[in-house]
Amino acid sequence: MMFYTYIIESISRPENRYIGHTSDLKQRVAEHNAGRCDHTAKFAPWKLKIYVAFETLEQAQHFERYLKSGSGHAFADRHFWPSSLAPQRGPKLPHRKATKADLNL
Repeated sequence: MMFYTYIIESISRPENRYIGHTSDLKQRVAEHNAGRCDHTAKFAPWKLKIYVAFETLEQAQHFERYLKSGSGHAFADRHFWPSSLAPQRGPKLPHRKATKADLNL
């Protein structure tokens, strides 16, 4: 048996995504689309965008927790979504090398 961490996206409001884990992807997406999950009922219907298969439930749960963290959101934005579809999380600041003045030296 495999366990999955998945991301679904609202068809009507693509900026709304949900991250979860399951052992039965087809059944779980059907449950989201049937309104059986309070967190996703408002933005149904949903489509499966990304899934990762794991050998253990613990691995799937761990990856779900990571994707829900700040660094996990950044990872997903960088690797899963085209730039134009990534949620905006604040202004992008230009990268530059720190100077001695920046470091108060």
